Amino acid sequence: MDLEQVKKNMEAKNNYLSKMATKDSEAFRFTEVKDNDFRTPFFRDIDRIVYSLSYTRYMDKTQVFSFNDNDNISKRMTHVQMVSKIARTIGRALGLNEDLIEAAALGHDLGHVPFGHAGEKILNEISLRNNEGYFNHNVQSVRTLMTLENNGKGSNITLQVLDAIMCHNGELELDEYRPYKKDKDIFLKEYEETYKNKDMIKKLVPMTLEGCVVRVSDIIAYIGRDIEDAIRMNVINPSEIPKEISDVLGLTNREIINTIINDLVDNSIGKDYLKLSNNIFQAIKSLKKFNYEHIYDKANSKEMLDLYDKMFNKVFDKCLNDIKTKNKEGHIYTIFLNDMSDDYLNKTSDERKVIDYIAGMTDDFIVSEYNNIRD
Repeated sequence: MDLEQVKKNMEAKNNYLSKMATKDSEAFRFTEVKDNDFRTPFFRDIDRIVYSLSYTRYMDKTQVFSFNDNDNISKRMTHVQMVSKIARTIGRALGLNEDLIEAAALGHDLGHVPFGHAGEKILNEISLRNNEGYFNHNVQSVRTLMTLENNGKGSNITLQVLDAIMCHNGELELDEYRPYKKDKDIFLKEYEETYKNKDMIKKLVPMTLEGCVVRVSDIIAYIGRDIEDAIRMNVINPSEIPKEISDVLGLTNREIINTIINDLVDNSIGKDYLKLSNNIFQAIKSLKKFNYEHIYDKANSKEMLDLYDKMFNKVFDKCLNDIKTKNKEGHIYTIFLNDMSDDYLNKTSDERKVIDYIAGMTDDFIVSEYNNIRD
């Protein structure tokens, strides 16, 4: 068997996909690749994402709880793997393109900053204060793949994967997820608009059904697991979860995932959109509200939030000053800028360079940078 036959074998799965699925032949890259690689395009995206440096840094980025010594508490790495597994389960059940799903799921949080959403809020304030627009981790994930990876040259990921990543917003639950057809120009317009319009992030809709699967899977992956993590951290007691929620969804993460997936698949078979039954959707909304009130709002004390704010601002100011004064001994040069392409360096503002640098940091690294400044 030669490589051409191997390629045909890999492409054969397209013959068995649903008519609503995105076929490999529809894949579009901003820079076309002409070579003899036998991998299909979305499969190739998976490899590019998994082997990226930003993917490696998932392992030390907060999911919900920072600075804990419990090795069983989720990190960003475990979250994206759970999203991928849940999304591929749904995708396989509905006959969708699992390679597109896996690539988007594994890459969806590459732009997440240290200390999770608490850190994201602080970096957004810094970005706005420096006239760099709104900062959203899903948009930064796209920027990471389009611009930052490969030493500022980007990874040339397909449009469909980039779009699914940008539109993955798991903070917005819906009872229906309908894809919205778009081309590269619409995608780029939406991408640019997210920096200017605060509400744009809430209006984004994936262009593929696979992107819709990743979006709903983000919620499914965290809504039950965060409860179990909170119980392990003694933040909540299982008895606090309202019975009207647990009676519908279940009480454990396993039960919650299984219930939602079964309901979603059952209500979406043969449709060109995803659908949840009303009672499951209402229970998800109620559980998410419960999580915010009893977990997320309590995950960080005021003292910790103040410390995060001080860390981010001190590190930002130090790095920006190093650029302005051309202090080539500064870590933003030795660790980040010295390896970046001339194209990135010439087209990127000093403030954006620092935001990119901080967004890519792990929890431990920003703490280390902050301590270096204090010393």
